[in-house]
Amino acid sequence: MIVGYYEDGPNLVTMAMNGWGAAEPAWWLNLQAHPEARVQLAGRTGHAVVAHAAEGAERERLWDRWRLLDTDLDGYASRRPMQTAVVVLEPAT
Repeated sequence: MIVGYYEDGPNLVTMAMNGWGAAEPAWWLNLQAHPEARVQLAGRTGHAVVAHAAEGAERERLWDRWRLLDTDLDGYASRRPMQTAVVVLEPAT
C-alpha cells in the first residue's frame, strides 16, 4: 500500500484517512490491533516499525508540519466526523 508521509527525525509520519471519508482506513485498524509492521520506501531497504497515534503536543506539532505540505488540510479534515489520527511509525528496537 502507498501512503503519503514525511520524515520526522528517524520516524515516518502519515495520516489515517480514507480519502477524507468517515471510515477509518483498514491499514490503521490493523496497526491499532498490531502496531508492529514493516515499511518499504522507494530505493531503501525495508525496516521494522512500531506505530502509534500522536497525541497532545506531539500531534499539534506534526499536524502543523502537515499544514506546510497542504494549505487546505483543515478544510479537508473537517469533512470527517472525527479527528484524523496522525500516525507515527518509529523504528523498532
